[in-house]
Amino acid sequence: MKRPILFLILILFSLTTFAQGKKAVEIVFIGNSITQGARLAHPETEGPAPQTVELLREEGYDVKYANRGRSGTTTYDWLPGSGKCFGPMIAAADGLFTPEAEHVFSVMLGTNDSAETRCNGAPVSAEQYEKNVCTIIDTLLTRYPDARIVLNFPIWYSPTTHNGARYLQAGLDRLQTYHPVIRKIAKAYRKRVFTGNKKAFKAFKNHPELFDEENGNSGKFYLHPNATGARKLAGLWCGAIERVIK
Repeated sequence: MKRPILFLILILFSLTTFAQGKKAVEIVFIGNSITQGARLAHPETEGPAPQTVELLREEGYDVKYANRGRSGTTTYDWLPGSGKCFGPMIAAADGLFTPEAEHVFSVMLGTNDSAETRCNGAPVSAEQYEKNVCTIIDTLLTRYPDARIVLNFPIWYSPTTHNGARYLQAGLDRLQTYHPVIRKIAKAYRKRVFTGNKKAFKAFKNHPELFDEENGNSGKFYLHPNATGARKLAGLWCGAIERVIK
């Protein structure tokens, strides 16, 4: 009889330890309209950022977050000093981060950098994209030395994308030149900066069912994920963050 009782005690102890030992994680999401959840009916719940948090909580993490995704932004808008988004992002991180938690910045920038017109600094070359991202990273890691940064790969958009800004095939081609830059940066900042899911671009390529169909200046285009697409993106982000915080 002793063995079953001992086994039961071990199970109860393990469950109690798990319940009390949820890892605290605090995440600041940095990005553009996709991160913001543009064109979703309920971005505060359907957007990729809140859905990422939901998935992490389902995995047992105690998560707090701030979604600083802002529509139309490029890496220039997130630069320290001159960028309009950097100050509010720092304020959000300062208000969120506590000493006992893991600190993560989840970043997905590049879509608007790749545009031909109308976005700040666009078109942004791969070389300039690298400089801008490294400047942002250096400032974040100086201010938050224990933080880890996940650089998510920008996802596919259709070569007909043309709203207020013009993207088209040239923009889509340019967007893909940022992918090796992201891998290069993560390698240079080993153990502090990490790549997101490498299959993110392919996961959305030629899958219009994952996007909100929009009418633009060059016909129908696919740029912003719908709720289903946002959920898929959240799964990719969740997996990347979980690999970093485990």
